[in-house]
Amino acid sequence: MPDVRILDIRDAVGFARIPPCADPGFDHRSCDYWEDPDRGSKAARLWWWDPAAAPARAMPNTAMANPFAPAASGPAFNPFATAGKRAVANPFGDDADDEDGTPVNPFAPRREPRPGVGADQPRKLQLLGRGLAVFGTYAKVLEIDGRPAGYVQFGPLSAYPRAQRLRELYRQLPSAPLPAVITCIALAPAARGAGHASAFVASVLDDLRGRGFSAVEAYPERGARTDATSAATPEFWVGCGFTIVVDDERFPVLRLML
Repeated sequence: MPDVRILDIRDAVGFARIPPCADPGFDHRSCDYWEDPDRGSKAARLWWWDPAAAPARAMPNTAMANPFAPAASGPAFNPFATAGKRAVANPFGDDADDEDGTPVNPFAPRREPRPGVGADQPRKLQLLGRGLAVFGTYAKVLEIDGRPAGYVQFGPLSAYPRAQRLRELYRQLPSAPLPAVITCIALAPAARGAGHASAFVASVLDDLRGRGFSAVEAYPERGARTDATSAATPEFWVGCGFTIVVDDERFPVLRLML
């Protein structure tokens, strides 16, 4: 029996475990298709997670140094200021500020740090980390015998504007309860056909149920090549217990009540 593990993606360590797409033209690590309804892309963009691969850009024009400008380090000295009017250090000021710049109230209880992803992390990891403090993780990795073999992305409807736009096309979809959505599920070719994908979805459904959701939707694309889509097929979702609620010839909607 293979050793199968499902890991939440919460940080750079988990992000590094995301497997590449079967089609090298796409990549989960740079896909913002569901997060950006206008310009989102599934394309592989190496520089999203490897800054060394960023396309060369022209150097901006550099302004000539102004010999009469104040020194770059620290505030400039004002020779016309009244003596004794310089700023006095505030013991409750910058040194005691929170990370977001909010001054600390020394008489209030100290707030615990909230989970999140730093601005220096890859763009996709930042997208996946938007809900850590409230919702929890937005993605998981499936590993078989210690090797990454699958990826799934999910979350509240509000996290995926393209899903919101798609739902607007179908007025027959129920407005309540608003669903969580599973936007992507993909397995490496060698991991297919053994029931791993269904078990992967079951893990996500258990997670969403525990977070208080009572409905889940998925938006597969009919007619797409297996390696060209990460939304699976309508038949796959039906096999996982979903029901076709919009039987569109190309973009059906499947829904499951938890």
